[in-house]
Amino acid sequence: MVQELNSNNFQSNVLESKTPVIVDFWAAWCGPCKLLSPIFEELEKEFKGKLHFAKINVDENPAIAQSYDIMSIPCLVLFHKGKEAERFVGLMQKAELKKLISDALQRI
Repeated sequence: MVQELNSNNFQSNVLESKTPVIVDFWAAWCGPCKLLSPIFEELEKEFKGKLHFAKINVDENPAIAQSYDIMSIPCLVLFHKGKEAERFVGLMQKAELKKLISDALQRI
């Protein structure tokens, strides 16, 4: 299940995670974000055990979005050992996103 993040749980669930975490920075008004959401949820099932999936609403958590220089959404940020490892911006098809994530996991 894709976890909802906020300022109270971002540190413990992302920065302190032993497992890599991919975070979807999104907003309710963002059309491409809405289209990406079901793809993100499908990929969460496919990468189960290898990668945690989480979402954070940029409007409700502007300080976190700002601290990672999120300028465009949807923006997926892969965190590994508390640091940003990769970033994917914009709406993508499932196959393309799956390949990008798989390739990124091999590099970390």
